[in-house]
Amino acid sequence: QVQLEESGGGLVQPGGSLRLSCAASGFSLDYSVIGWFRQAPGKEREGVSCISGRDSSTTYADSVKGRFTISRDNAKNTVYLQMNRLKPEDTAVYYCATARTATLDPQQYGYWGQGTQVTVSS
Repeated sequence: QVQLEESGGGLVQPGGSLRLSCAASGFSLDYSVIGWFRQAPGKEREGVSCISGRDSSTTYADSVKGRFTISRDNAKNTVYLQMNRLKPEDTAVYYCATARTATLDPQQYGYWGQGTQVTVSS
């Protein structure tokens, strides 16, 4: 049974950092793409970043380039999203999901976690 569980969200001041974790079970990260997405109230879900299981290649949305870093630990079957220099506009529910190809299109992702709230506010 494929499962994804996000953790690490919370309240942080602008300019602060958080690290999100996505723990996967029921499948191996070795051959899967894991993507991070976010959805703010009243907005569509948008792709943030993804990492390929095959070669660890990464993709980032322009809005987070240089601030967010995605990585994976195959031994722990976990993908991380390190978020630095956070801005109020980063406030959203963050989700991880799995797909077969590296893309930030949420339509290509089949299994999703429940999400974790990130709030950036002073």
